[in-house]
Amino acid sequence: MSPSPKILITGATGNIGTELTKYLSEKGIAFRAMVRSVEKAKDLATVPGAELFEGDFNNPETIERALNGIERAFLLTNSSEEAEQQQARFVESANRAGVKHIVKLSQWAADANSPVRFLRYHAVVENLIKNSGMAYTFLRPNLFMQGLQGFRDTIIKQNQFFGAIGDARISMIDIRDIAAVAGEVLTGSGHEQKIYNLTGPESLTHTEIAEKLSNAVGRKIQFVDISPDTLKNVLLSVGFPEWQAEGLVEDYAHYKLGEASEVQSGVKDATSFEPRSFDWFAMDYAGFFS
Repeated sequence: MSPSPKILITGATGNIGTELTKYLSEKGIAFRAMVRSVEKAKDLATVPGAELFEGDFNNPETIERALNGIERAFLLTNSSEEAEQQQARFVESANRAGVKHIVKLSQWAADANSPVRFLRYHAVVENLIKNSGMAYTFLRPNLFMQGLQGFRDTIIKQNQFFGAIGDARISMIDIRDIAAVAGEVLTGSGHEQKIYNLTGPESLTHTEIAEKLSNAVGRKIQFVDISPDTLKNVLLSVGFPEWQAEGLVEDYAHYKLGEASEVQSGVKDATSFEPRSFDWFAMDYAGFFS
């Protein structure tokens, strides 16, 4: 392990960040993780090659301390009302700190004119990075397969999960493949000034997803199509903040139009291997839904 990490990971304790830190550690790459609380990130501290720095996206001084000596940074925040400002603050701090390359987790179809709030803020931050003069790579994944974990209770207790998407197809991606792309970009060369559109290998309806999950868990799981208003109420009832719940409803309206059905080669382009199929995900996570 290198004694002086040149890579900074933000969002390191989240789903994608956890997979990314594992990916780097398994390759023997040292990295620094910016976390809100070192005390609460004790599991991460035990990962070989990890160096923890306390930092807060709302406090530029702590960001700049975490960025000291860093050459490449992975930018990921929670999708909240503050995300655009927080990421903009990070980009400014990274530029001042002399960071050479930012790898930003963006979103499929990011566009400053999109009706979807998540896609607008990602596009705004992408443009800030482009205009900063730093090298950049934007990772634009489609809907996460692991998003189904949010329906664990209803899948276990009612054998159902829900969405406002009808029979539109979507080329979902496994977050382990997103992490692998991020890991390759952060440690390799030739990824500068590139945008990787990240999808799984196939485009599926939610009914087909339910069938595949049924095969993996050995019982009948059903997809139930619901109205956007009902989806919002379901999200609020399980604890999503209103801004985020409304954003997810906008996401599903975008999916329902078939705007996330295309299969693209971003995972293979960045890593040289094919992305995981939904069947693969379902077999790996069958125990979680049982």
